Amino acid sequence: MGPRIVRIEDVPAVEVKAQRHGSRRVGVHLRFLHQSEDEVFIHCRYDPGMTIERHGHASDHAIYVLAGSVTVGQELCGPGTLVVLDRGCVFGPLVAGSGGTEILEWYAGDPTPVPADPDGFADLLNRQGIVPVDVSWGREAGPADPGAVGEDQSTFEPASTDRVTPET
Repeated sequence: MGPRIVRIEDVPAVEVKAQRHGSRRVGVHLRFLHQSEDEVFIHCRYDPGMTIERHGHASDHAIYVLAGSVTVGQELCGPGTLVVLDRGCVFGPLVAGSGGTEILEWYAGDPTPVPADPDGFADLLNRQGIVPVDVSWGREAGPADPGAVGEDQSTFEPASTDRVTPET
Protein backbone atom coordinates (compact mmCIF):
# COMPACT_ATOMS: atom_id res chain seq x y z
CA MET A 1 0.00 0.00 0.00
CA GLY A 2 1.35 3.43 -0.95
CA PRO A 3 1.11 6.76 0.82
CA ARG A 4 -2.20 8.53 1.30
CA ILE A 5 -1.91 12.07 0.03
CA VAL A 6 -4.45 14.67 1.17
CA ARG A 7 -4.59 18.15 -0.28
CA ILE A 8 -6.14 20.78 1.98
CA GLU A 9 -8.12 22.31 -0.90
CA ASP A 10 -9.87 18.95 -1.41
CA VAL A 11 -11.26 18.91 2.15
CA PRO A 12 -14.22 21.20 2.90
CA ALA A 13 -13.98 23.41 5.98
CA VAL A 14 -16.63 22.92 8.65
CA GLU A 15 -17.53 25.66 11.13
CA VAL A 16 -17.78 24.11 14.61
CA LYS A 17 -17.86 27.14 16.94
CA ALA A 18 -18.89 30.75 16.49
CA GLN A 19 -19.16 33.91 18.53
CA ARG A 20 -20.45 37.43 18.10
CA HIS A 21 -17.90 40.13 18.96
CA GLY A 22 -20.08 43.25 18.74
CA SER A 23 -21.33 43.32 15.15
CA ARG A 24 -18.60 40.90 13.98
CA ARG A 25 -19.16 37.13 13.76
CA VAL A 26 -16.07 34.93 14.24
CA GLY A 27 -15.66 31.18 14.13
CA VAL A 28 -13.52 28.06 14.21
CA HIS A 29 -13.27 26.30 10.84
CA LEU A 30 -11.94 22.73 10.71
CA ARG A 31 -10.75 20.52 7.87
CA PHE A 32 -10.49 16.88 8.94
CA LEU A 33 -7.46 15.86 6.88
CA HIS A 34 -7.08 12.35 8.27
CA GLN A 35 -9.12 10.40 10.76
CA SER A 36 -8.65 6.85 12.00
CA GLU A 37 -9.24 4.99 15.24
CA ASP A 38 -5.68 5.82 16.37
CA GLU A 39 -5.11 9.39 15.17
CA VAL A 40 -6.70 12.52 13.78
CA PHE A 41 -5.11 15.41 11.84
CA ILE A 42 -7.13 18.62 11.62
CA HIS A 43 -6.33 21.90 9.89
CA CYS A 44 -7.92 24.69 11.96
CA ARG A 45 -8.58 28.31 11.13
CA TYR A 46 -9.61 30.63 13.96
CA ASP A 47 -11.01 33.99 12.91
CA PRO A 48 -9.43 37.08 14.56
CA GLY A 49 -10.25 37.30 18.28
CA MET A 50 -11.95 33.88 18.47
CA THR A 51 -11.81 32.80 22.11
CA ILE A 52 -11.76 29.11 23.12
CA GLU A 53 -12.23 28.03 26.71
CA ARG A 54 -9.70 26.22 28.92
CA HIS A 55 -10.12 22.56 28.12
CA GLY A 56 -8.42 19.22 27.74
CA HIS A 57 -8.75 16.19 25.48
CA ALA A 58 -9.14 12.46 26.05
CA SER A 59 -5.96 11.74 24.07
CA ASP A 60 -2.42 13.01 23.59
CA HIS A 61 -2.55 16.09 21.40
CA ALA A 62 -0.25 18.53 19.62
CA ILE A 63 -0.86 21.93 18.05
CA TYR A 64 1.48 23.44 15.46
CA VAL A 65 0.97 27.10 14.52
CA LEU A 66 1.21 27.53 10.75
CA ALA A 67 0.25 31.21 10.40
CA GLY A 68 -0.97 34.14 12.47
CA SER A 69 -0.86 33.92 16.23
CA VAL A 70 -2.77 32.49 19.15
CA THR A 71 -2.40 33.14 22.85
CA VAL A 72 -2.52 29.92 24.89
CA GLY A 73 -3.16 30.94 28.48
CA GLN A 74 -0.59 33.73 28.88
CA GLU A 75 1.81 32.48 26.16
CA LEU A 76 1.78 34.12 22.71
CA CYS A 77 2.41 31.46 20.05
CA GLY A 78 3.36 32.44 16.49
CA PRO A 79 4.25 30.49 13.34
CA GLY A 80 6.58 27.59 14.02
CA THR A 81 5.39 27.06 17.61
CA LEU A 82 4.58 23.51 18.71
CA VAL A 83 2.40 22.94 21.79
CA VAL A 84 2.50 19.33 23.05
CA LEU A 85 -0.22 18.18 25.45
CA ASP A 86 -0.50 14.89 27.26
CA ARG A 87 -3.88 13.21 27.58
CA GLY A 88 -6.05 15.21 29.99
CA CYS A 89 -3.71 18.23 30.15
CA VAL A 90 -5.80 21.40 30.53
CA PHE A 91 -4.74 24.46 28.52
CA GLY A 92 -6.14 27.82 27.50
CA PRO A 93 -8.02 29.90 27.09
CA LEU A 94 -6.95 30.23 23.47
CA VAL A 95 -7.40 33.62 21.81
CA ALA A 96 -6.69 34.08 18.10
CA GLY A 97 -4.54 37.09 17.21
CA SER A 98 -5.70 40.13 15.25
CA GLY A 99 -4.96 38.37 11.95
CA GLY A 100 -6.53 35.08 13.06
CA THR A 101 -4.54 31.88 13.22
CA GLU A 102 -4.03 28.71 11.25
CA ILE A 103 -2.95 25.61 13.11
CA LEU A 104 -2.47 21.92 12.46
CA GLU A 105 -3.73 19.70 15.26
CA TRP A 106 -2.83 16.06 15.82
CA TYR A 107 -4.60 13.74 18.25
CA ALA A 108 -3.67 10.20 19.27
CA GLY A 109 -7.33 9.20 19.43
CA ASP A 110 -10.47 11.09 20.41
CA PRO A 111 -10.29 14.83 19.58
CA THR A 112 -13.40 15.75 21.61
CA PRO A 113 -12.70 18.76 23.87
CA VAL A 114 -13.56 18.53 27.56
CA PRO A 115 -14.19 22.00 29.07
CA ALA A 116 -12.38 22.64 32.36
CA ASP A 117 -14.41 25.60 33.69
CA PRO A 118 -17.65 26.38 31.78
CA ASP A 119 -18.81 28.92 34.37
CA GLY A 120 -15.47 30.75 34.34
CA PHE A 121 -15.54 30.80 30.52
CA ALA A 122 -19.08 32.19 30.50
CA ASP A 123 -17.91 34.94 32.88
CA LEU A 124 -14.91 35.71 30.62
CA LEU A 125 -17.13 36.01 27.54
CA ASN A 126 -19.62 38.17 29.43
CA ARG A 127 -16.86 40.53 30.65
CA GLN A 128 -15.58 40.90 27.09
CA GLY A 129 -19.02 41.31 25.52
CA ILE A 130 -18.65 38.10 23.49
CA VAL A 131 -21.83 36.16 22.72
CA PRO A 132 -21.72 32.46 21.74
CA VAL A 133 -23.51 31.72 18.45
CA ASP A 134 -25.31 28.43 17.94
CA VAL A 135 -23.65 26.47 15.13
CA SER A 136 -25.12 23.44 13.42
CA TRP A 137 -22.35 20.83 13.56
CA GLY A 138 -21.17 19.90 10.12
CA ARG A 139 -22.11 23.13 8.34
CA GLU A 140 -19.64 23.95 5.60
CA ALA A 141 -17.84 27.18 6.37
CA GLY A 142 -18.60 30.04 4.06
CA PRO A 143 -18.77 33.80 4.27
CA ALA A 144 -19.67 35.22 7.68
CA ASP A 145 -23.40 35.28 8.23
CA PRO A 146 -25.57 36.63 11.03
CA GLY A 147 -26.11 33.23 12.71
CA ALA A 148 -28.55 32.61 15.49
CA VAL A 149 -27.40 33.79 18.88
CA GLY A 150 -27.79 31.00 21.42
CA GLU A 151 -26.40 29.36 24.51
CA ASP A 152 -23.34 27.13 24.57
CA GLN A 153 -24.66 23.61 24.01
CA SER A 154 -21.79 21.88 25.81
CA THR A 155 -22.70 18.59 27.47
CA PHE A 156 -19.44 18.17 29.38
CA GLU A 157 -19.05 18.41 33.13
CA PRO A 158 -16.45 20.84 34.49
CA ALA A 159 -13.25 19.33 35.82
CA SER A 160 -12.28 20.14 39.38
CA THR A 161 -8.51 19.95 38.85
CA ASP A 162 -5.95 20.95 36.26
CA ARG A 163 -6.36 17.62 34.53
CA VAL A 164 -9.50 16.14 33.05
CA THR A 165 -10.42 12.51 33.39
CA PRO A 166 -11.82 11.15 30.14
CA GLU A 167 -14.95 9.03 30.35
CA THR A 168 -14.32 5.40 29.61
